[in-house]
Amino acid sequence: MTDATPRLLPWSSPDGKPCFVLGDGTGYISRMADDVEEAQLTLADGLIADSRRLLRARNWTSGELHLLTVELTESLAEIRRIAKSRGARLQAISGAERPA
Repeated sequence: MTDATPRLLPWSSPDGKPCFVLGDGTGYISRMADDVEEAQLTLADGLIADSRRLLRARNWTSGELHLLTVELTESLAEIRRIAKSRGARLQAISGAERPA
């Protein structure tokens, strides 16, 4: 294996620690991580649509707002993790392309 940069995975260990994988991005774990990230992004799109619809109606209960806040917070944490992972991979690629 070459000088692979660890990829932050979109899930944590059972004790809450970050999980990483080394490789060229074509292995089973990397493909599974891609699928999980895609699902998380799709869920975020749905939450955005739901929150816009709920807020536009101006007829919500405190329970609905609480649930929406919980779900948006969880989704935001997932999306932030995806952004950090992808940013690190882009930085590794751009750093590898720079002449020494």
